[in-house]
Amino acid sequence: MRSEEIISRLEEEYPLSCAEDWDNPGLLVGRRGREVENVFVALDATEETISEAVDFGADMMITHHPLLFHSVKQINDDTFLGRRIITLIENNITYYAMHTNFDVIGMAQLNEDQLGLVNAHVLDVTGENGGVEEGIGRVGDLPHSMTLQDAAAYVRSCFGLSTVRCYGLSDEEENLSPDEKIRVSRCAVCGGSGKSVVQKAVAEGADILVTGDIDYHTAIDAMAQGLYIIDAGHYGTEYGFIEFMVRKLKRLFPELKIRGARIHQPYMIV
Repeated sequence: MRSEEIISRLEEEYPLSCAEDWDNPGLLVGRRGREVENVFVALDATEETISEAVDFGADMMITHHPLLFHSVKQINDDTFLGRRIITLIENNITYYAMHTNFDVIGMAQLNEDQLGLVNAHVLDVTGENGGVEEGIGRVGDLPHSMTLQDAAAYVRSCFGLSTVRCYGLSDEEENLSPDEKIRVSRCAVCGGSGKSVVQKAVAEGADILVTGDIDYHTAIDAMAQGLYIIDAGHYGTEYGFIEFMVRKLKRLFPELKIRGARIHQPYMIV
């Protein structure tokens, strides 16, 4: 099977037209006509994941985040970016990225399912696909009302994480009576970096926003508007892409060998 056949099938479901204007998804390195037997899936094209792909014998590598966002004036081994591109080319690996087009069509639904949201709809509408509104994130109801502390634990469990950062909880929470504790029921979620959807979440009446990459000032301004933040991390809210895409590719192309990158949180709390 040629790489262009795989790309064509993926773009039927996750059209590049759904990507944001600033984004750079698509075929970024390699030939469309490359014969493919082994496909490697990762969140990012790092030295580690590219090395995993090489060891696997990958003919094609698919990631969520694009390796290339801006123009490249030189490709050599003086830079980390150049070294990655050279390694892909030297090993004849066709490299394809599906970023905000997947965020809109795939990640939002994946995050909704992970949290078990009820009566959910698109949080930030960015366009249409087949006459259906699509966009970034989802907003809906949690399976049941819960305290903010329990919601943080619920999010941590749903995303398979060891920690989350919850803006709104205090050291005094354990000493409060059940009636005094903050309760939440309406939840917005945006995989990756969700700073841009804070006002959308407020407008939708969300009690909490689950996302990543929230800075201090954004968080305290959100709380001033009645929106609590559960920051599960950029990686934490999106690494589900790997397992999701491995399963999908195996269904679409059972004749291919598909492997996902090792799940590895890129930081630790010490």
